[in-house]
Amino acid sequence: MGERTSYEPGSFSWVELSTIDPAGAKAFYGGLFGWEFEDTPAGEAGTYTMVRLDGHEVAGLSEQREQERSQGVPPHWNSYVTVADVEEVAGRVRELGGEVLAGPFDVMDAGSMAIVRDPAGAVFSLWEPNEHPGARLVNDVGALCWNELATSDVDGAEEFYSALFGWEIERDDSGYVTLRNAGHLNGGISALTEEEAGLPPNWGVCFAVSGVDDAVGRAGELGGQAVIPGTDISIGRFAVIADPQGAVFAVFEGETED
Repeated sequence: MGERTSYEPGSFSWVELSTIDPAGAKAFYGGLFGWEFEDTPAGEAGTYTMVRLDGHEVAGLSEQREQERSQGVPPHWNSYVTVADVEEVAGRVRELGGEVLAGPFDVMDAGSMAIVRDPAGAVFSLWEPNEHPGARLVNDVGALCWNELATSDVDGAEEFYSALFGWEIERDDSGYVTLRNAGHLNGGISALTEEEAGLPPNWGVCFAVSGVDDAVGRAGELGGQAVIPGTDISIGRFAVIADPQGAVFAVFEGETED
């Protein structure tokens, strides 16, 4: 089991669903992954839901902000990267051509965060932990196992993220980029396809499952739909699914790091 109590700076450590229907999302993901949910008052932000699997915190869930809805932003998953100093890293985002959209600000005693955008437009969050280190379980069935950037500028993304976080870049013959942080797998970068032309660059999330085709079938029964059906790749099998509210995520069947 990939249990965690801390993360190296530069590591993806948390994911969070922004949805228009928290109750519907809970029914879908609870049925698909066996997740359990605990609602917590979050002041002006409303309610924040902690998502657990077998007692381990694995993700967060909240109602999408009206500002995003008014701008036509669909429900989506957010990715967080742990940093040692959120103020310093947010400053470097600006220096490297990105933008700080919100923060840095404290999240009660959990930690401090900033929401940022890379030069091509992909949004992600920086997380400086205090009481909350991030996901307590990863790389296990029902838990986060991968974060992947789909972008219109792979070369620019390599330059930006390696300078920002010190990520090690490995590009294979197909053009797919594998990311490593502190010697560990830390996600990937791929080019937006012709079919995806017009979509904004984005960081996607992937959860491990014991069987991709079973997960796709179950998602359909729960009101979701397959965007990309079960597909074999060199290291396993994956599919891309849209939940009933439209948030897109991937599932993966195969070997992961501990």
